Amino acid sequence: MSVVPGSIPVVGAPLDCTVLVPGSKSIANRALVCAALAGGGSTVTNVPDGDDSVAMVRGLRALGVTIEAPEAGSFRFDSGFDPTSARYARIDAELAGTTSRFLTAICALRGTPSVIDGGEALRRRPMADLHDALAGLGAHVNPLATHGHLPVEISAGGIRGGEIEIPGGVSSQFSTALLLVAPYLRGGLRLVITGDRVSDSYLEMTVSVMRDFGVDASISDEDGRRVLAVPEGRYTPRWYEVEPDASSASYPLALAAVCGGAVTIPNLTSRSSQGDVGFAGLLAQMGCEVEWGDTSITVRRDLAQPLRGIDIDMVDMSDLVPTVAVVALFAAEPSRIRGVGFIRAKESDRLGDLARELAKCGASVVETTDGLMIQPGPLRGAHLATHHDHRLAMCFAVLAGRVADISIDDPGVVSKSWPGFWATREAMVASSR
Repeated sequence: MSVVPGSIPVVGAPLDCTVLVPGSKSIANRALVCAALAGGGSTVTNVPDGDDSVAMVRGLRALGVTIEAPEAGSFRFDSGFDPTSARYARIDAELAGTTSRFLTAICALRGTPSVIDGGEALRRRPMADLHDALAGLGAHVNPLATHGHLPVEISAGGIRGGEIEIPGGVSSQFSTALLLVAPYLRGGLRLVITGDRVSDSYLEMTVSVMRDFGVDASISDEDGRRVLAVPEGRYTPRWYEVEPDASSASYPLALAAVCGGAVTIPNLTSRSSQGDVGFAGLLAQMGCEVEWGDTSITVRRDLAQPLRGIDIDMVDMSDLVPTVAVVALFAAEPSRIRGVGFIRAKESDRLGDLARELAKCGASVVETTDGLMIQPGPLRGAHLATHHDHRLAMCFAVLAGRVADISIDDPGVVSKSWPGFWATREAMVASSR
C-alpha cells in the first residue's frame, strides 16, 4: 500500500485519465454473505481488498465457511454456513461496521453462541436497533459490556420469522443485516421500517443482490412506511461479479470537478444499483459536463466554467457528504447540505470533525442540525486529522488538488476501502502534466 509522505501533491493542470476503482465494498459484503448462506458452489469476483471485505471473509471463515482465493479479488465457496455447527466462533470485525452487523445477524442463526467484537471505534458505534430486533425475533442477545454496543454474544435461541418493526433513522445496515438472513427464518420476514429513513438506496441494493442469488425479496411503501418482505427459502449458488465502487469513484470524479479536465470511470454506469452513482449527476448540477456511456461514466470541466453552489438533501448519498463539501469550497456561490445528521455516528463525526478540519484551511463550513453550510473563500495549507476515517482522508486528497501544503495524519486509513488510493492519485497527477 502506497502512502503519502509530507504534503499531498497539487494537480498542476487539467486532468486527462481513466481510473480503475476497486469493486464495491457494499455490494461485495452483501454478495459474500449470500454466497456463504447459499452453501458451497458460489464464486464472488472483483471483491475489493479493503479492510471491510477482508474482515468479512475472515469472519465467515471463523464461522466454518470454507473459502478459497484462486486469484486476487476472487473467492470460491467450497462449503457454506452451517447453523448446526458446534464450532465456537469469536469474530473480530476490527473497524468494519457492515461486517459486524451482517455477521451478528448470521450468528443469530447458530445454535452455538458466538461473540462479535471490534476495535474501540467500532465499539462506540450504535448497534442497539439490530440487537433489539434480533432479540424480538427470539434470538439470545447478551451484551458483554454495554447494551447496544459490541462486544455481544449471540445465538439462535428460538429465533423465528414473522413481522418486526425497526427504526430507520440511524443506519440502513441494521435492516440489511435482517434482510440478508430473512430467507432462513421460519416463515420468512416482513420488515417494517418506522420513523425517519436514511440511506434507502442501500436497501434497494440489498434487495437487488438477494434477487441475484435467487431470493425474491420485495420492497414497497405502505401508509408512508417502507415495508420489505422476504419469503422463507434459500439462496442459489452462482458466479457473481462485483461492480466498481461508486463511492470510491466519487474522489477521482471530484478531482475532475475541482481541477478541471476529464476523468473516466470504466465499468460503472447509470444502471448501477448503488445510490452513490448519482454523484455524477450532482456534479452536473454544479456545472460539470457528465457523459453517461454504456460502459463508463466521464466527468469533464473546463476551468473557465465556474462551479455552481448547491442546496441538496443527501440522505441517500450520505457517504459522499465530505466529498461534496470539498467540491463546494471551490464553487462561485454558497452551498448547503441537508438531511444527514445521522452521519455523526459513522467512522468519525462526519459533520463536526469535517467542519473543524476544513476550518484549519481557512474554510467557512458551519455545522447545522442536519448538515453543513459552506461558504467558498480563500484557502490555505494545513495538517489535517483523519479521525480514523477513510472518507475524510480521501476528500482531503481532493482538497489538495487545488490547495498546496495539505498533509494528513494517517494516510494509511484509506485501506478500509481503497488500499491503492494514493498510487492511483499519483497516476492521476501525472496525467495532468
